Parts: sequence; structure tokens; C-alpha cells
Amino acid sequence: MSTLAIGEAIASLLRDGLPVRLEAFDGSVAGPDDADIRLELKNERGLAYLLTAPGDLGMARAYVSGDLVVHGVHEGDPYEAMRLLQNHLRFRAPSPLEAVSLLRGLASSVGLTNLLPAPPPQEALPRWRRTLEGVRHSLTRDAEAIHHHYDVSNRFYELVLGPSMAYTCAVYPTGEASLEEAQEEKFDLVCRKLGLQPGQRLLDIGCGWGGMVRHAAKHYGVQALGVTLSREQAAWAKEAIDADGLGDRAEVRHSDYRDVLESDFDAISSIGLTEHIGVKQYPEYFGWLHDHLRPQGRLLNHCITRHHNEVTSTGQFIDRYVFPDGELTGSGTIIAAAQDAGLEVMHEENLRRHYAMTLRDWCRNLVANWDECVAEVGVGTARVWGLYMAGSRLGFERNEIQLHQVLATRTEDGVDGFELRPHWRP
Repeated sequence: MSTLAIGEAIASLLRDGLPVRLEAFDGSVAGPDDADIRLELKNERGLAYLLTAPGDLGMARAYVSGDLVVHGVHEGDPYEAMRLLQNHLRFRAPSPLEAVSLLRGLASSVGLTNLLPAPPPQEALPRWRRTLEGVRHSLTRDAEAIHHHYDVSNRFYELVLGPSMAYTCAVYPTGEASLEEAQEEKFDLVCRKLGLQPGQRLLDIGCGWGGMVRHAAKHYGVQALGVTLSREQAAWAKEAIDADGLGDRAEVRHSDYRDVLESDFDAISSIGLTEHIGVKQYPEYFGWLHDHLRPQGRLLNHCITRHHNEVTSTGQFIDRYVFPDGELTGSGTIIAAAQDAGLEVMHEENLRRHYAMTLRDWCRNLVANWDECVAEVGVGTARVWGLYMAGSRLGFERNEIQLHQVLATRTEDGVDGFELRPHWRP
């Protein structure tokens, strides 16, 4: 079998032609000469990644390792390249004989001994390997999944997230609002929906770096307890609480929420946690929340959802590089699970477009602080974050993923504790 030019092979599978310029290490090219975006496949390892893990995982491996270089965009924000590729790359399905011929021809270009290169060090184990080492969504395995994603570097997160250190969807009061203004509005919206009053007790599960805990304690006078599975987040949050002089009203623990012994909370907020727990765990999760609220106590559940109610994984790239064991479904499934646990759902809101704007601003921060981010975590990890955030932005813009806030209460004897009309609008 003679070798096959890489550019020729890839172009032959595209229905509408290649919208970007592809330059491969074998000297072959494809796509328009004047394209604004240029892909450079630098070596055999990059091609082996593409051959052995077709789809988003193979592309991610090649990109993160530096074997596939995207010219025309910044590594911290490849959004424009991804948008163009998603809009114009439509692969036709080759016949079985054609597929075999293409694979053999390309394989002969790299040599069979190079077809299984080790994945980049940023990649987590595949799900089946994780399952062999621990039961999915056990306390131990959940802690390891959170460690993989969140214990990267507090300084890195400061550079990307900005002063708020809020790694969840912001709420933009206007299209011109800054990221910090939008994160402040998000925390305040949650406080308003929960109807927080001075002296009440708030539990914030999956509290991250303590932004919600500090905001509620400072502006609403509550006793706020936050828990996170990330040791790095808990340490950062304690320092921030002390710096704000909130030590008598706010606390962040390095703990699983299931280990919280206190109960009878006036309010519970869960901002960005539900994505990690697994849909099969929803009954246990919402049951736990119900049992830890006082009568008429309120729950605000804020999480990424699908635009449908099927249970779907997050995709191979997200699972291996970003959210190991992550799982998404629609807001209807979340509402049903809350209701089945005995909670009365009072309100839900979709903030999909707000998350696209949030991701846009995080990418801008990554680009602005690129050199320091690379120095802090390495260029491969920085590329992972640029790729992940730009791709997620596209997902929210295209309505492939959404962000829902679901507000519920522990109604007792028909008493829900709510006013006749919502009071949380500004």
C-alpha cells in the first residue's frame, strides 16, 4: 500500500471542501490559500492521535501536545477557529472499502510502531479505568475528580476568573456589564431568590472559593457555611474570609456535603455542583437537601443542563481533560427529581446566553494573562482551558447546553413561605 498524502486524505472526506488551510508535515496541503485560519499538523505523533482517537479526543490530544497548531487565533481563545470549523466541516461517510484504504494509506505514512503514542499528561484515565479503581460517585472517586479539575493552581484561577474567583455562570444585568459586575449580580440574584435575612443560616454546597458564602455573609448578614471537595479552594476561601473580616459569620470547610452534620438550614445554595454528582444520584441528592432544610426553607440549584432530558455524557474531551465523570441532562429531569424528593418547585430560569458571555470573558482574561498562566500551569494545561472554554461558549450559543436555576422550597402543610409574587427582580 503506497503512502497517502495527508491533506488529500482529509479533503477527500469533506462534503463542502476545507474552509481552513491545512498544512501537513509530509508537505501536502489542502484548503484555500487565502484562508484566515491555518492548521499545521507538525509531526507523526499528531497524525497518530487523529487516527487512533477520531473526533474531539484525537483533535484535543494533537492540539494540547502542540502537534496540531492553529494559526490565526490565540491559544487562549480559539473560538473563531472552532466556530468556523463547526459551521463548515461536514464529513461524508466513506464506504467500508474506502475507509480501510484511507486508514492503511495514512498508517503507512507514520509507521505502525507510532500508532499508539501516550496521551498528553493533562489527560485523565478513561472511565473504565476509573471504574476499576473506585465506584463512580463514591466519596473517594468524587474527591479525585474534583481534584483533577479544580486543584490546578489558585493563581491560575485568579488570572482567568478575575477578582470574584467565581467559576460559574455570571448574570449580566446589561450587555455592557463587566465580568465582575455580572458575577456580583449572580451571587446577589441567588441571595434574593433565597430570600436571605440577617441571622438566617445558609449552606452553600460545592462552594468553590467561597464567593457565595462571603457575599451572603457580608451583604445579607447570614451565618454562611460552605463546603468544597477541593483542598486548594478551601484554603484560598479561608484567607479571603479572614481578609474580609467575616470570620464570625462565614466558614468554608474542605468536606463532602454528605458529611455535613448540621441541619435545619434556612436556605441551601448549590451553584455548579449538580453536574458532578451523576443523574442516578439525583434522588439521594435532592432527598439530602430536603432533609437538611427547615420547613419553608429554600433551595437554589444552579447547574449546566442539556436542551433535552436524555442523560448524556459530556463527551470524551470534557470527560478526560475537564470534568471526569461529568453527566448532563435537562432541567425537566432536575425539577422532577426535586419534586419527587418532596420539594415544591417555585421558579426556574434559563441563563444560557449569560454563560456564553461568561466564557467569552474568561477567555479574554486567559489571553490577556497568557504568559503568566503558562508559567503557572504549563502550556499544555493552558491550551486545555482555552479549548474547553471556547468550545463551551459555542455550545451555549448554539443551545446545545443550557444553564438553569431551579428555586424550590420545603413546603409543610401547604405553607411555602413565599410572597404572592416574586420579589427578587431588581
